[in-house]
This record gives sequence, structure tokens and C-alpha cells, in this order.
Amino acid sequence: MRIHNLYTDASGESHFRDIEVKWIEETRGGKLSERLPAAGIIFRQVPPTYDLGWHPAPRRQYIINLDAGVQITASDGESRIIPAGEVILVEDTTGKGHLSKAVAGQTRHCIFVPID
Repeated sequence: MRIHNLYTDASGESHFRDIEVKWIEETRGGKLSERLPAAGIIFRQVPPTYDLGWHPAPRRQYIINLDAGVQITASDGESRIIPAGEVILVEDTTGKGHLSKAVAGQTRHCIFVPID
């Protein structure tokens, strides 16, 4: 299982990388990762007109898209569409940040899971 990760380097530029989830246990119900820290859960509805300029993430958090995707552009120029059902760990809380934009004119429901 892959998680997108948006992070800031020492010069303040944001970049993407992929994190592979490590399975530590296999049960009758499936594979499990280690238990990761979390500090709550936030539900969010994003309008289909969403187009946010350069901004850093407000906190380190996982974002889980439920029913629509988002296009995110890192300050290094790489752009990814994070579709419904995928997870991104945003950690670019400093520097220029990133751009975020709705895709396909859809309202997006997502879950934020803060980890700080």
C-alpha cells in the first residue's frame, strides 16, 4: 500500500515522495501495519470550485479522500492528482507550500487525521 507524502526540504521547497506501508501482522481479517500516532479526526467538505493558491499545510496530517480527488502541486513543480480512496501525508508546514485544486468539478469529502 502506497501513501503519497508531501514534505519540505532544507531550502523550503516542497516535494513528493511515496511511503510504502509496512505490514507487521497478518490476521484472518487481513494485514495490519503498526499503530501510528494520531491526534483526532476532522471531516471536511470541499466545494467543486476549490482552487487554493500557495500555502503550507496547517499541521502534519494524513488526508484521506473519500469520494473525489484533488490536484496538488509541490513548489518544485511536480503535480499529482490524489484520487478518491488514496491517502496523502502532508508535512510541508514551512516554506512556500503547495497549490491545491478540485478536479472534475466535484465536491470532495475527506478526512484529516492530525498527527501532531
